[in-house]
Amino acid sequence: MTTTTAASAPPTVPLPARRRFTVAEYYAMADAGILSENDRVELLDGDLIEMPPIGNWHGASVKLVNNTILPSLQGRAIIAVQDPVRLDEHSEPQPDIMLLHWRDDFYRNGHPTPGDVLLLIEVADSSVEFDRTVKLAAYARAGIAELWIVARAEHRIEAYTEPAGNEYATVRYFGPGETVAPQAFPDITLEVNRLFGE
Repeated sequence: MTTTTAASAPPTVPLPARRRFTVAEYYAMADAGILSENDRVELLDGDLIEMPPIGNWHGASVKLVNNTILPSLQGRAIIAVQDPVRLDEHSEPQPDIMLLHWRDDFYRNGHPTPGDVLLLIEVADSSVEFDRTVKLAAYARAGIAELWIVARAEHRIEAYTEPAGNEYATVRYFGPGETVAPQAFPDITLEVNRLFGE
């Protein structure tokens, strides 16, 4: 004879504590050889995030944006391509493009911080949902004034402004046939069509 009893709820087991890395520890790993220059990783909220390989469209889009806006920004702003920005003690991502306040030393003594960033651009192919959620929240919390996500699947540029907590209060979408301009430089326009070969 077999007897059965009602299944009881599994015991509550506390999850292990999360070990968040600091920016200093991140650099110490590189100094110790744990991370190399060839490792495509960035630090976000204490986690090491593996960055996807840069595909043809992604690489071409970064170059196109850079070469379109660079001539108009000489002496007005610095363009940083896939360089770090130190958001806080636990985050130092490497966005695709940043427009930075002009500095004669070109940030020789330290990576830019959120107050230095006029516009941050992420070119998103396979990473679009991560960029719209995790990265967007990190940039908003840090107070990045303006974020663009170049979304390949939707053939559009999403322009986020007015950071508030983990999000942006305003988002505008620019699609085929439209142009977009950074709020810091309204005289510089980018044709959305050019990014998608239309």
